[in-house]
Amino acid sequence: MLLARIDCRILPIIACLMVMSLLIISSMTGGGSEWENATFWTPLVKTQLRWFCLGWGAFFAIALFDYRKLRDWSFLLYIAILILLVGLFFVSPIQNVHRWYRIPGIASFQPSEEAKLVVIIFLSWFFERKGSSISALSSSMQMGIIAGIPFFLILKQPDLGTALVLYPITLVMGYFAGIHRGVLRVLLGISLIAFLMGSLLFSGVLSHEKSRPFFTTFMKEYQYERLNPNSYHQKAAQTAIAVGGLTGTGWGKSEFSGRRWLPMAHTDSVFAAMGEEFGFIGLVFLLFLFYALIYFSFQVAVVAKDPFGRFLAAGLAAYLAMHVLVNCAMMCALLPISGVPLIFVTYGGSSLLTTMAALGLLQSIYSRRFMF
Repeated sequence: MLLARIDCRILPIIACLMVMSLLIISSMTGGGSEWENATFWTPLVKTQLRWFCLGWGAFFAIALFDYRKLRDWSFLLYIAILILLVGLFFVSPIQNVHRWYRIPGIASFQPSEEAKLVVIIFLSWFFERKGSSISALSSSMQMGIIAGIPFFLILKQPDLGTALVLYPITLVMGYFAGIHRGVLRVLLGISLIAFLMGSLLFSGVLSHEKSRPFFTTFMKEYQYERLNPNSYHQKAAQTAIAVGGLTGTGWGKSEFSGRRWLPMAHTDSVFAAMGEEFGFIGLVFLLFLFYALIYFSFQVAVVAKDPFGRFLAAGLAAYLAMHVLVNCAMMCALLPISGVPLIFVTYGGSSLLTTMAALGLLQSIYSRRFMF
């Protein structure tokens, strides 16, 4: 049975991350012990638990699915996701942005989450199809077009965080595929320069106000304001982590996050909220779980027996790693806060289902590593 061949090491890791998610969502939405008539099972906890159940179903269903069949569907999936991304601009915005479709009586659907998986699948097919010619400059240009179209459509919504996650995913997959080394160096150089400039701004080495004339020559004013290290959200995230200290204030006993002074404490800022309640030790444990999950995911790329599976596994592992790195960097004032969820822990269904689908695909590759 194929399910007997999956990597069982990741199952307790996923379960631990889900438990930590329920704990922090409960605490941040009124379930902590400091609240009058408090209960662990707040409405958002119940909703998240339902998403977890659906996520496990998706995980095992996709693990049973033969990932090699995605070769035949990759182009259709890519066209379909582009249509969905373009269609967002023809429906009413939600919270003044074009990110979600309203599904009456069910929930909102965010196609940019699924777009990341679809781009990974399509690039895997493209790299395998190119074979030894992937090192040609023209192949690198085609790779850029494949990833660039959804990148700019998502950026236009606007959703800077999701768009930026696509960049390193494409870079990692291109490295594994063996794209033109010159192009790889240029792309890596651009990302390092951008990260360095952002770090200098957020660390105070570069003055935000004095740098405004330079950056606003190629950025809009509201875009540059996202690089403001003194914004309330940035300061609140740092304060929450600092208040937690080494061991934290304890579950449900946060004086800062629990009193709603930390914006989006159960969604984008969940890492900072956990830092306050569980302290540095809790965050180290959380990061260890993520490290193990990502390490095991990259191992799948090593044992995959076909190029499509190898590229697919590398892209999916990079997908997991980038979400963790970007979200933690946002909360530690190394990157602008841009709405990238912390996988498994952040409240929400779209991200959770996409992540479980990604892990299901990884297990589909892993369980078929001895099949030819």
